[in-house]
Amino acid sequence: MADATFTPRLKAHYKDVVRGQLQEKFNYTNPMMIPSIEKIVLNMGVGEAVADSKKVRIASEDLSLIAGQKAVITRARKSIATFKVREDMPLGTKVTLRRNQMFEFMDRLITIALPRVRDFRGLNPKSFDGRGNYALGLKEHIVFPEIDYDKVDQMWGMDIVVCTNAKTDDEARELLRAFNFPFRK
Repeated sequence: MADATFTPRLKAHYKDVVRGQLQEKFNYTNPMMIPSIEKIVLNMGVGEAVADSKKVRIASEDLSLIAGQKAVITRARKSIATFKVREDMPLGTKVTLRRNQMFEFMDRLITIALPRVRDFRGLNPKSFDGRGNYALGLKEHIVFPEIDYDKVDQMWGMDIVVCTNAKTDDEARELLRAFNFPFRK
């Protein structure tokens, strides 16, 4: 368990800077109206798992390293013959981050992983779902420093969903901009 006195850098930034900026911009009357990030969900779909079930376990271990928390293996809900998928077959892995681990992951994503992405031109500012949640995809999971490039035999993509309690996409976009998410112009 992490030290109780330790506060992640971005969590302190949210309390000290971001809350004030958002309250000023959107004229919130109550401090509880200020949007915050609730959780970050990481997901890896492993399509090759149909042929080799060990690949899901390897992807799960990699995702656990990236997240700093044990990943859960996701399984097929029903059989699909054309894809050679049986019911309850392992197909991917996911992890949900909250509180301090969420802020630590977000810090590593913004400062280390995204700058390492090849041909990175910024995040799409339109990838919001209408309820203030933001989704982005990475083509290679090796952009995270926890993954040893030499030991990776296969690269998988991953989905990252940032869930906020913002009422609108504009509020959520401003919240993420305050955390220095590199959106395209």
